[in-house]
Amino acid sequence: MAIDKATLDEIALSEKEYEMIVERLGREPRPVELGMFGALWSEHCGYKHSKPLLKLFPSYSKRVLIQPGEENAGAVDIGSGLAIVMKIESHNHPSAIEPYQGAATGVGGIVRDIFTMGAFPIALLNSLRFGPLTEPRNRYLFSGVVGGIAGYGNCLGIPNVGGEVVFSPSYTHNPLVNAMCVGLVEKKRLVRAIARGEGSVMLLVGADTGRDGIHGASGLASRTFEEDRELRSTVQVGNPFLEKLLIEACIEASRSPHVLAIQDLGAAGLTSAAVESAGRADMGIEVDVGLVPRREKGMTPYEVMLSESQERMLIIARQGSEDEVKAIFQRWDLHCEVIGRVTSDGVARIREDGQAVAEVPIELLVDPPQYRLKGVPPPWQQQVQHLQIDQLPLPSSPSAVLLDLLASPNIASKLPVYRQYDHQVQNDTVIPPGGDAAVLRVKGTRKGIALATDGNGKYCYLDPYQGGAIAVAEAARNVASVGAEPIAVTNGLNMGNPERAEVYWQMEQVIKGMAAACRALDISVISGNVSLYNETRGEPIYPTPIIGMLGLLPNLNKRCTHAFKDAGDLVFLLGGDSNSTNLGGSEYLERVHGKVQGRPSIDMRLERRVQRCLLACIRAGLIKSSHDCSDGGLAVALAECAIAGGIGFRGSLAGKERWDAVLFGEGQSRIVISVSPENRHKLEELARRRKVPLSSLGVVGGRQFAIQKLINLPLAQVKEAWEGGLDRALA
Repeated sequence: MAIDKATLDEIALSEKEYEMIVERLGREPRPVELGMFGALWSEHCGYKHSKPLLKLFPSYSKRVLIQPGEENAGAVDIGSGLAIVMKIESHNHPSAIEPYQGAATGVGGIVRDIFTMGAFPIALLNSLRFGPLTEPRNRYLFSGVVGGIAGYGNCLGIPNVGGEVVFSPSYTHNPLVNAMCVGLVEKKRLVRAIARGEGSVMLLVGADTGRDGIHGASGLASRTFEEDRELRSTVQVGNPFLEKLLIEACIEASRSPHVLAIQDLGAAGLTSAAVESAGRADMGIEVDVGLVPRREKGMTPYEVMLSESQERMLIIARQGSEDEVKAIFQRWDLHCEVIGRVTSDGVARIREDGQAVAEVPIELLVDPPQYRLKGVPPPWQQQVQHLQIDQLPLPSSPSAVLLDLLASPNIASKLPVYRQYDHQVQNDTVIPPGGDAAVLRVKGTRKGIALATDGNGKYCYLDPYQGGAIAVAEAARNVASVGAEPIAVTNGLNMGNPERAEVYWQMEQVIKGMAAACRALDISVISGNVSLYNETRGEPIYPTPIIGMLGLLPNLNKRCTHAFKDAGDLVFLLGGDSNSTNLGGSEYLERVHGKVQGRPSIDMRLERRVQRCLLACIRAGLIKSSHDCSDGGLAVALAECAIAGGIGFRGSLAGKERWDAVLFGEGQSRIVISVSPENRHKLEELARRRKVPLSSLGVVGGRQFAIQKLINLPLAQVKEAWEGGLDRALA
């Protein structure tokens, strides 16, 4: 083998994979060719260890317009001739190195995935994970990431309407930054990134090409962190004002008869954009890198092809229409140059000044090896699942425990985060951040869409299968709680090194659990992203699937929020079973007892009935408020409803279990609802017919928050604990 291991390590190829390339080519690859293989065969672009598992997801339904993997993002039919385009992607490693730019360019990249398909971006969401805020570096990462998301998203004029933030020691050296974008488009205007037509011209639009981001896909996103590597140069720098122009110009271009396809330059830059577009059509390409506008002198063809400079788009236009297409972008003051053409022979030819620097069949570049490994459960798995509740000492004060949990950064108000985001721009946000799910109106219709992100890495650490199922169920429960039917999922799978049998087993079990939950709830997976090698010094993060859920409200007026409304309203718990008091993996167990143990579980048949019953109640106008019972358990859910409504609650709890399990257990399939007294019997009858448990909890009213003799606190004190928790942690 005529290549050194250091070179292969730089592009994240194994010696065996290099030998495979040589065998398929029938010769040693040239430097540019090797770089292209490294990028397109990377885990980030090629999904070598995950693609066989991703096929387990249900992705077919009458609503799904584009299958996962076929395009930059997924598309789902919402009726009225309209489609929602959405996707979630990670920018974990770049954000660990340069938190502001890593997060900002993560937003920029996911937005390009949406408007490249002709959809106008209407919403941003995010899902973030950091180490404990007691450590200065974690506070630095947190502030930088939130600032980067706000700085880029606000400049684009896209509302950031929801998300989640979780803190755990598991993410101390490897924060997770998952960005989601949602777009709206007429179905007939959907654009595909397929380079059709021999002789069609390829135009590069937007920013000039620099050296930033080289080896971002292969070197940074496809291997674990090393203490002695300087990776700062692999992080891109974004320009949101330029991207704003690209959005408007590309939407206009997508409606031009001269434009055949649009593709953004994300991971692997021009290599990925050109090769994958041609590969979808079984065509070839000729690219002259000498025609690529550059902002740095002396750039080599290797650097030009692998640069991940931001705010660049590849346009495939009809032969002879170059001037018409250029005119569109010139109206938006955007640089646009012809850099190549589409050929019919299926070969990627890269030239500089007429000299060939790469000539590779595209079918080889887009066909990386696929690895289906045999996973093995970690030896500690059964040990961490074992939890003896009767050996846990009972705290002396339930009131003190509630206040402590409400002040926990994982439960406390995230207003310090989302007040930095513009969530009202475009004037379509009906339910803003802070509830179970955000709701946006669909202009020109009576409809609305609900959006939420959710995931619990701690649950997946304790039981990957159940944790994966719970992630889907809770995200669906969130959108159902505002009155929307869950219809589609985009997911981000954040895992450690898949080449380790224990990590591979976790990933496989998480995916199987997610797939089972999607089938049980009739929800299709339409897009997603896999981020692997999230490890530092051999320590992987919790296996953390992030679910981006889309729900549809046929009538926007039939929506619900989690705030208690009126004094005298009756409060009930819809759902719940014998597992409702499960303390396994709970925030209470970790924060009060310092333990991450137990075995979370969910009954998906019950979950389905609960969600269907809830939607029926909301659409019948029976209930006034609805709130998913999740982190912190029942007492926290009740407190959040009271805080949001600015009105007290007095209740009682049935059962003989320990009070800590009843109040703070995190059993699934439970929703806190409130109704006016005159609707009580209708509610009870509907729940009975649908075979869903319904338990009376208490009544709304007053200025106290009280549960039997266990908790009796002024609502103002409860509110102060919850509202100030994150700010105090940051201070």
